[in-house]
Amino acid sequence: MTILFFLLCVSFLLAGGGAAYSDEELKAYIVFVDIPPPVSAYDSGDYNSLLKNVAGTLEIEEDDAASRVIHSYRNVMTGFSAMLTEREVAALSKVDWFVRAVRSSVYRPLTTHTPRFLGLRHRTHSVWNITDMGEGVIIGLLDTGITPGHPSFDDHGIPPPPAKWKGRCDFGNASLTKQFCNNKLIGVRSLVNYDRSRHRSTVSPIDTGGHGTHTASTAGGAFVKHANVYGLARGLAAGVAPHAHVAMYKVCTDNGCQDYDILAGMDAAVEDGVDVLSISLGGDPTPFYDDPVSIGGFHAMSRGIFVSCAAGNSGPYPSTVSNDAPWLLTVAASTMDRSFSATVKLGDGRQFRGQSLYQPRGFSPKKKYPLVLLDGKARFCLEGSLDGVNVKGKIVFCDRGGNPALPLDEVVKQAGGAGIVLPNYDLDGYSTYASPPLAVPGSNIPYADGLKIKAYINSTARPTASIVFSGAVTHVPRSPAITSFSSRGPSQITPGILKPDITGPGVDVLAAWNTEKFYVISGTSMSCPHLSGVAALIKKVHPDWSPAAIKSAIMTTAHVKDNTNKPIPDQTNLPADLFSLGAGHVKPLKVLDPGLVYDNSPEDYYPYLCGLGYSDNQIRSIVNRKINCSSIKSIREGDLNYPSITVRLPANQKRTVTFTRTVTNVGQSPATYYAKVKVPKFVSAVVVPRSLTFERVNEKKSFKISFKRRGRLGARTPPVIEGQLRWVSPARPVVRSPISIFLK
Repeated sequence: MTILFFLLCVSFLLAGGGAAYSDEELKAYIVFVDIPPPVSAYDSGDYNSLLKNVAGTLEIEEDDAASRVIHSYRNVMTGFSAMLTEREVAALSKVDWFVRAVRSSVYRPLTTHTPRFLGLRHRTHSVWNITDMGEGVIIGLLDTGITPGHPSFDDHGIPPPPAKWKGRCDFGNASLTKQFCNNKLIGVRSLVNYDRSRHRSTVSPIDTGGHGTHTASTAGGAFVKHANVYGLARGLAAGVAPHAHVAMYKVCTDNGCQDYDILAGMDAAVEDGVDVLSISLGGDPTPFYDDPVSIGGFHAMSRGIFVSCAAGNSGPYPSTVSNDAPWLLTVAASTMDRSFSATVKLGDGRQFRGQSLYQPRGFSPKKKYPLVLLDGKARFCLEGSLDGVNVKGKIVFCDRGGNPALPLDEVVKQAGGAGIVLPNYDLDGYSTYASPPLAVPGSNIPYADGLKIKAYINSTARPTASIVFSGAVTHVPRSPAITSFSSRGPSQITPGILKPDITGPGVDVLAAWNTEKFYVISGTSMSCPHLSGVAALIKKVHPDWSPAAIKSAIMTTAHVKDNTNKPIPDQTNLPADLFSLGAGHVKPLKVLDPGLVYDNSPEDYYPYLCGLGYSDNQIRSIVNRKINCSSIKSIREGDLNYPSITVRLPANQKRTVTFTRTVTNVGQSPATYYAKVKVPKFVSAVVVPRSLTFERVNEKKSFKISFKRRGRLGARTPPVIEGQLRWVSPARPVVRSPISIFLK
């Protein structure tokens, strides 16, 4: 779509430039359009003629057009965004080239040790050696911007970007651009408050919040020696793909991320030639036809670009997962085996391990401080609640509650407290976090341990405690574990597709920052770029693999056991379910050789979208072409050739449910794989055929898997049960698919 046609559209839209619409509120809309067949893409005469016809009919004031335009799009959709009134949108809907308009919404932004934790530095089988650390692969990120001159974006030893790269690196300042754009940081652009007349943003792409700098260095940061945060976790920092190129598209400010800017960032990244898109942003679950990440992600996928997205930070509540379209990789967050240890030692000798980034050397672990739990509002340590209360030199136990305007540790500090014990909320269970650092010595402890400490305080006349700081401790047992904040499935939008897809490190991740050299933060924003980096490593070794094949390799090779060989737990210390874990935790040592993959082309999603009940126009908004579902044989969600399987067997249904899957051999040949299916006793599952033999690479074979209820269910039968399908071949990788079965 050209700017000429874009201006034509906007000129039409602004029929409301006169007094007739002046009393209505202007709101941001994303408008999907269809280029009329008579209009040539570059013939301004045709545009002017069409504009004249439309303007004459609707009394358009052409002079007001440009001032309302926000962005035009030509890669991830055909259309534009603009400030419009509801009446203008209603008028627009009557024109034959109008498809639909969507109100804009706001999204929000949602690591020294992780390369070793992920096995990238394995002594005998280094993924980095095999993949050249992602050299030549371009990772694009949509985020809050980037910090120029940070050592994580030094280009020592990194060659120039490939010839296909069409992007630009522009800090909006010639000196900064010349000094800090290099072979590592090859792309920098801001899409916020974009000035079309100058072809640049009025907002600097420099990161003022740190989020974008953190995610970019996690995915593709260079090696930095002596990285640490407040002297802790000192070591060699690196991103997952340290020799990959990085391109940052600023689409967020401190006020959030407008979806029209997100679409503009994706549109630019596709045109520039990125290989991987990393999107650590999220909103509420939204139908795909109204979701810019789903829409832009579909077109990126259609161009061969892998799109990795954060699952969201709304856990542990069910059905909160976002960015859940099946053509996106949806990434949950879990812990790694490192903790910033801060142990609370009670006067009776019991010890409770928590975490804290603030570990002052002068705080003696041997000294016993009075430990207090106050009454009324003071128990929550809210601002002003400790005024007149004697907590000087004491460790204060601060319960969670209320709506604190000031951090609880800051309140304790201002009152003269010596330290703080800060338990989690009940829903957080055993999840603890070191960030942000406390203002006084203290420890963030699990909720259950907090109950025990409160019981101790109430059981003795003079309770005491000390806090023992042990720095950054590694090899923490029961790692990884799904953290409480990680959003859960099942998906509200497509419950027949298991989401999230995968989990990766997302808790207390140390990576580059804007104000400090390095900082520790948590979120699915942190796990997402880990998977983006893994995808870049796969792209390096398998440049011809589709995004679906890369996703399949990541999912079917994931591991589901922690470092004690028990099932990966969640925040309750019980085994995590599939709606929190997805296929499991990413295992980079395995992803390069998955044996078999479940592949999909862009066209394979059309029957799936029809099966969701979307209208032709709604699907058109996603795929950017005319779709007629009446001429397409729609499929159920479970029929999509996905690496996981979800089936619904309601109580009033005794029939067999059968799905078909197709796998592609990307490993050695010849090879024969045998099906091993395991499901609970309440159902039966049968795979036909039981074995698949491949004579050559890239050969495809299909199989059917059928499910049926077995007998009656008891009152205690869970509504959802889990199983797995494994394709096993001697001396070949195991190809594992998780199975989620709804019984009610």
